[in-house]
Amino acid sequence: MVLENFAADIRNRHIVSRMSDPQIIKDIKEAVSIPVFAKTRIGHYVEAQILEEIGVHSIDESEVLTTADPEYHIHKLDFDVPFICGCKNLREAFSRIREGAVIIRTKGESGNGNIMEAVRQMRSITGDIRRLSFMDDYELDAYSRHICEPYELVKKTKELGRLPVVHFGAGGIATPADAALMMQLGCDGVIVGSGIFKSRDPAKTAKAIVRAAEHCSDPTILADVSSGLGTAMVGTVSNHQNVGRF
Repeated sequence: MVLENFAADIRNRHIVSRMSDPQIIKDIKEAVSIPVFAKTRIGHYVEAQILEEIGVHSIDESEVLTTADPEYHIHKLDFDVPFICGCKNLREAFSRIREGAVIIRTKGESGNGNIMEAVRQMRSITGDIRRLSFMDDYELDAYSRHICEPYELVKKTKELGRLPVVHFGAGGIATPADAALMMQLGCDGVIVGSGIFKSRDPAKTAKAIVRAAEHCSDPTILADVSSGLGTAMVGTVSNHQNVGRF
């Protein structure tokens, strides 16, 4: 995932962040054999046009970058390249899927090394999907009209018991245990940036997080890969961090 600055640096320096230089993206594509994704600002469809033209494998319409359009997201159905979008709740997920996103991720709080918001958002989404399972067709129709999203999309989600697209956990993941937690909560995978590159040993941390996601339900492996990594990235506590439900 190519972006101009790490999410942690964007957050700490309060800078405007945009799409990365296309030449840098081209150089990375030539240097690696894995898929190369890149971020575009929310609503900035011209950045997306450029990224599609240079052949990125996927575009992340990202709230990590400085928002370009405060009212509208990119109409992703106008593009052939697949899009990733973030959401905080089920209604946002439906909106992004309706626009054409094929990968959904939690927004969390990118760059702060704090997993709380990603966990809150994932539980909100899965909890609302469980509630859909108790609705009959009349209730499902009323719910879809209430949130102004397509009935067929809502019905498909109820039938599957999950979102009808790939669902990643992201935003604040900093340790192998964080990655395994998001996987156990129902994610198909995790996206980790600052949590790796701001750790003491990025290469070792990256390998550990990959193994933790793959073996998320095996405490023996999780204990092994979590050991000897050194200091994780320094996280920050939000103002509402210690305000619980009880």
